[in-house]
Amino acid sequence: MNDWRIYRGAGHPHDEIRRLPPPPPWRDFTTGPDDTDPGSERRLGVRRRLVQNHHPRPAETDAVNAALYLRRPLLVTGNPGTGKSTLAHAVAHELGLGRVLRWPIVSRSTLQDGLYRYDAIGRLQDVQLERAQAGSPVPAATPAGIGSYIRLGPLGTALLPSEQPRVLLIDELDKSDLDLPNDLLNALEEGEFAIPELERLADREPVVEVLTDDGRKVPVHGGRIRCSTFPFIVLTSNGERDFPAALLRRCIRLELEPPGEEQLGAMIEAHLGAEAAAGEQGLISRFLNREPGEVIATDQLLNAIYLTQHAPRTERVTRERIADMLMQPLDQPR
Repeated sequence: MNDWRIYRGAGHPHDEIRRLPPPPPWRDFTTGPDDTDPGSERRLGVRRRLVQNHHPRPAETDAVNAALYLRRPLLVTGNPGTGKSTLAHAVAHELGLGRVLRWPIVSRSTLQDGLYRYDAIGRLQDVQLERAQAGSPVPAATPAGIGSYIRLGPLGTALLPSEQPRVLLIDELDKSDLDLPNDLLNALEEGEFAIPELERLADREPVVEVLTDDGRKVPVHGGRIRCSTFPFIVLTSNGERDFPAALLRRCIRLELEPPGEEQLGAMIEAHLGAEAAAGEQGLISRFLNREPGEVIATDQLLNAIYLTQHAPRTERVTRERIADMLMQPLDQPR
């Protein structure tokens, strides 16, 4: 009996959902009992084990320290699954710099998205509602200030004045359009930006409170935000495009190599235990001996090891089929 299967395709309900096993450690969205740091994000529960067992190579630690000393962004390139984004979380966790601000880049991302958003439509609707209520016997609500309609993005929040640097992850910059890398240059070089909607009101309202990416309210003076401590910024790229020289010269560059056998063994043992690391040498060898140029991410290997452990050892064909399904090369769609 294939009792490891929860969904059986039987066409009728059954109560096996009660047997749903715990999720893999890297997909556990609950905050663990040891998550006592109030500055850590909820999803650090997912990353905690990965971060605590992250063992960077000497070149990685040197690059991080260079970026910290020089107050320069760190541009990290490498294949998917090599730990580019984990590096930002590892630095924040080890140095106690609080929640990582994350800006995931897509083809439509603009500099404005990273700095701040102004909800002009929402403000107009509220003004119209207040005017409509003015003639009503029900008292009108107190008009909200402009700060209620402005929210800083991840980059804007990272540039707020602070004693300690914030950690900002600008993820997959190579997914952006051609303009964004150049648009970033001034903000990364000067460490400040203006909010024109607030600058126009600076004479009447020199200080306005706005929301941050964290959901906090902070004062903005004169419509401008200037960092006092440059944030630790990690820009990641899968190497799908080249960046302008003007951006490259402002960054510390780091190329992450795929993990070797020792790093893989430590990673698997940290997530799934020593027994899994010792008992799945076939999958580990398959990962290490893949064809030159074939891209398979480490999380695909972890998924395959985790799931094949649930299939009975007697189901060799099933286990092989699961491994084939989960370890398909990323650069060779089937």
